[in-house]
Amino acid sequence: MQGNAYGASLAGGAFDLESFLKQPQTILRLLSWLFSIVVFATITAEGYINPSSQPKGECVFNSSSVCSYGVGVGVLAFLACVIFLILDAYFPQISNAKERKYIVIGDLVFSAVWTFLWFICFCVLANQWSKTNNPSVPADAARAIVAFAFFSIISWALLSYFAYGRYRQGVSDFDQEYRDPANDHNTAYPPAPYSSSSGPTGYQQSPFSHSKEQPGEYQPPSY
Repeated sequence: MQGNAYGASLAGGAFDLESFLKQPQTILRLLSWLFSIVVFATITAEGYINPSSQPKGECVFNSSSVCSYGVGVGVLAFLACVIFLILDAYFPQISNAKERKYIVIGDLVFSAVWTFLWFICFCVLANQWSKTNNPSVPADAARAIVAFAFFSIISWALLSYFAYGRYRQGVSDFDQEYRDPANDHNTAYPPAPYSSSSGPTGYQQSPFSHSKEQPGEYQPPSY
């Protein structure tokens, strides 16, 4: 088993909470977790107004689907941050390099997808907010939703960057630790036990070698 795999040492080390909290990925996940809470909680609490002419609440961004989209992206981002935080804490204890690889790839794919979804969310929210002219809409709450959706783009993009770096590091560690002997021309071959000119040490000629006739001219048989 290689000494390092995908940015973590071999399993068996003790969990250090202080060093774990200081890791850039941990800080970014906590920030992404906080941003997602602000987005979906603010939309749920103050993203709907109840005009007297309508029995149901109206989304402050002019469409209930926009509010539903923001809540959905925020809730799933919140749950994903919790799951990946647990996996990051348990990651050094995983001894199987293949399982580590699956976790890193899952982190990379999810972070990249959610960066794109947050970008769409920010664009839609900002566009709809620019079209809102209702004076009864809580402006501060709407601006906070748009702002933290933008912050989420940055945090998830950085998470994608760190996940990609960890994936590249894992591939590099594997290539350095494993080399096919058939294709590795830099490996030194062990020296021969004896040179070709001198035979093996302690070799003695066979005692029957002198009893045999030496090859020479042909002699006809005598009758």
